[in-house]
Amino acid sequence: MTPTSVLRLAPADNVLLARDDLARGATLPDGGTTQELVPRGHKVAAADIAAGAPIRRYGQIIGFAARDIHAGEHVHIHNVELRAFERHGETGLDATPLDRIEPAAIFQGIVRPDGRVATRNYLGVVSTVNCSATVSRAIADRMGRELEGHPSIDGVVALTHASGCGMATESEAMDVLRRTIGGFVEHVNFAGVLLIGLGCEDNQISRLIETQDIVRGDRLRTTTLQDTGGTKATIDWGMAALREMIPDAARATRTAVPASALTLALQCGGSDGYSGVTANPALGACVDLLVRHGGTAVLSETPEIYGAEHLLTRRAVSQAVADRLLDRIRWWENYTARLGAEMNNNPSPGNKEGGLTTILEKSLGAVAKGGTTNLVAVYEYAERIAARGLTFMDTPGYDPVSATGQVAGGANLICFTTGRGSAFGCKPVPSIKLATNTPMYLRMQDDMDIDCGTILSANASIADVGARIFELVLRVASGERSKSEALGYGDQEFAPWILGATM
Repeated sequence: MTPTSVLRLAPADNVLLARDDLARGATLPDGGTTQELVPRGHKVAAADIAAGAPIRRYGQIIGFAARDIHAGEHVHIHNVELRAFERHGETGLDATPLDRIEPAAIFQGIVRPDGRVATRNYLGVVSTVNCSATVSRAIADRMGRELEGHPSIDGVVALTHASGCGMATESEAMDVLRRTIGGFVEHVNFAGVLLIGLGCEDNQISRLIETQDIVRGDRLRTTTLQDTGGTKATIDWGMAALREMIPDAARATRTAVPASALTLALQCGGSDGYSGVTANPALGACVDLLVRHGGTAVLSETPEIYGAEHLLTRRAVSQAVADRLLDRIRWWENYTARLGAEMNNNPSPGNKEGGLTTILEKSLGAVAKGGTTNLVAVYEYAERIAARGLTFMDTPGYDPVSATGQVAGGANLICFTTGRGSAFGCKPVPSIKLATNTPMYLRMQDDMDIDCGTILSANASIADVGARIFELVLRVASGERSKSEALGYGDQEFAPWILGATM
C-alpha cells in the first residue's frame, strides 16, 4: 500500500479514509497494519481508540467507540455509537465580510414581465388534490405532444401529488401544502399555469389563492372537474386554455443577465464516504463563487446537517438567524421522538454500504455543500426565498421532498451530489448531477454531469472542480440541457412534504 491509499482529513483525526480497498496486512502511515479488509470509502483506525473515546473525522466528532478499537481495525457501524455531547459554539464567530466579484458573471436568462429571471420556459398543470391528478396529467401529456420540438417552449409539466384532502383545512399540514403548490404556481420557470381541483376537496382553490396572495390572470387559469362537467370536459377546457397561453409563452427570449439572478438549490443523495471529500466541498467552492457574484444558494435537508449545525451557526450573520436554525433542529428532535424514530435512523443502508457510519459523519460531509460564506437567512419548508447569499431551508432529507420545497421557495436550478448514483430531476428546474467518485461516474456517465472524483483520482483541486461546476451552472442556466433533462427526469418528482394525520 502507498501512503496515498488512505487520507487523513484533519490533523486531529484518529481514523483514516480508504481511497481503495485495503487488504488485511496493509501498512498504515502511522505504523501498524490493517487487521481486516477495509472497503474503499470506509474508515480504518489510525491508532488504538479506547471504548467511549470520541472518533474524529474532519477534525470533528462523528461518534464514540462502542468498544476498544485497535489500530488497523475497520471503523464502522459494528463498533461506533452515538452519545450526546456539547457542540454548539459561539454564534457568528466565523462570519466574515463578503468579497464581491465585480462585474458579476452573466448567463442567458429569460426575464419575465415582473423582472424575475427564469432558466427554463415551461407551461404547467397543477392539481390541488390527488382526485384531479389523472386529468392534470392527461392535459399535460396531450399538450406536450403538440409542443414537442417547440423552439422556445421547453414543454408542459404536470405536477400531481397524493394529498389535498382527508386533512384539517386549517393546519400546519395544509399550510405546508398550500405554500408548496403556491410556490410552483408562481414559479418563474412557468410562463403559464393551470390549477385544477376536483371541487369538494379540503384544499379549495379559492382558499389556496387567498392564503398565498396569488394573482389570477392570463398567466393562471383555474377550474374544477365538478364545475367544468367531468373528466372529458375538463381535459378539453385545459387544452383550450393552454393553447391560449402559447403565444405569450412563445415570445420568451434569452438575454444576458447577472449571476445574481440565480437561486441554486443544493442537494445530496446516495452519499458515500467520499461525498464530504470531493463533490460536496467542490459544490461548496461553486457556492462561494456564486455568492461572491451576488447569487443565492439554498442548503437544506435538516436531518442531514444534524450534528454539524454548529458549523453553520458560527457563520450566522445574527443571533436571530442562528436561533431560527436551532429552533428547526429542536423541532426535528421532537418530531422524530413523537413518531418513535431517532435522528440516527439516517444514514440509509446505501450510505452505510458506501462508508458513512453515523448521521454526524454524514452531516459533516453534507454541510460542505454550503461553502464557507455567511449564513444570511433560515426559511421554513417552501417559504419564499428573498435573501441573497447562503440560506438554509428546513426540509426532510428525502431528496424529492427536499428539492420540491426548495423549488417552491424559488430555486431556479439544482446541483445534486451523489456517491452511490442517484437518478433525479425536478421540472420545471434543471438538475445538475455531480459524482463523488470516478468509478461510479464511469458506470453512470449518461446520468452524471461532472466527475468530482478527479479530486482523488487525478489530483484535481477542490477550487478547480468548483470553478468547473460554476461554469456548468451558468451554461445550464443559459439553456444547455443537463444529463437528467436529456433523460427526461423531472415529471414524477413533485413530492410535497406531507405532515399530520390522514383522516
